[in-house]
Amino acid sequence: MKLLIVEDEAKIAGYLRKGLAEEGYVIDVATNGIDGLHMALHESYALIVLDTMLPGIDGFGLLAALRQSKQTPVIMLTARHRIEDRVRGLKAGADDYLVKPFAFSELVARIEVLLRRAAGIAPAPDALVLALADLQVDLGRRRATRAGQRIDLSAKEFQLLTLLLRRKGEVLSRTEIAEQVWDVNFDHGTNVIDVAVRRLRSKLDQPFERPLLHTVRGMGYVLEDR
Repeated sequence: MKLLIVEDEAKIAGYLRKGLAEEGYVIDVATNGIDGLHMALHESYALIVLDTMLPGIDGFGLLAALRQSKQTPVIMLTARHRIEDRVRGLKAGADDYLVKPFAFSELVARIEVLLRRAAGIAPAPDALVLALADLQVDLGRRRATRAGQRIDLSAKEFQLLTLLLRRKGEVLSRTEIAEQVWDVNFDHGTNVIDVAVRRLRSKLDQPFERPLLHTVRGMGYVLEDR
C-alpha cells in the first residue's frame, strides 16, 4: 500500500519514511508543497500525511487544491496547537489532525483507521482486543484488565502496554520504544523509558503471581508468558 509524506523537515520526513516502511507501506516523500501537490494529483496513494507549514504551497492550500479532484484520505501534521488551526484543516478537507510532537504508534493507529474507513471495512470486535495469558487490552474502550481486574494506566502507560502487547515475544530496545511511544524529538539521554516501564510493571505484574513484563539485560524489554 502506497503512502505520500509531504514534510519539509528532513529529520521528521526520514523518521516517518523509515517507520512506515517498517510497517509494510511503500513510501514517497515530497519536501515542498508544489512537489507534494503534483505527486498527490498524478500518482495513486492510499493516504497522504501532510504537514501544514511547507515552502511553495502550505498544507492548507495543497489540501484545498487536492480536494477539487481527489478524496484521498489526509492526515495533517502541525506544530500549531490552536483550535482554530485544527478547525481550518478539517474544514479544508483533512480526515484527521495530529499535533507535533506525536507518538509514532498513534500515527500508525490513525492511518490504519482511515484506511479501513476508506475501504469500507469495520474492524471485527476481536481485532480491538489484545490478549496475553490473563491480560486483556480493549483498544476501543482504552481499558486494560488482568484476571478480570481493572488496571488504571496513564495515556503513555497504555500506549507502552499496547506496543509491547502488539509485539509480544519480541525484545524491544529502549530506542525503539522511545520512537514508537514518544516522538522523533525524544531525548535518549533521559531515563524516562525505564521509569515508565517500572511504573507499568508495578501495575501489571506486582499484584499478580506470574510476571509478564521482563527485562532482557543490555537489550530492552519483552512482554511474554514464560
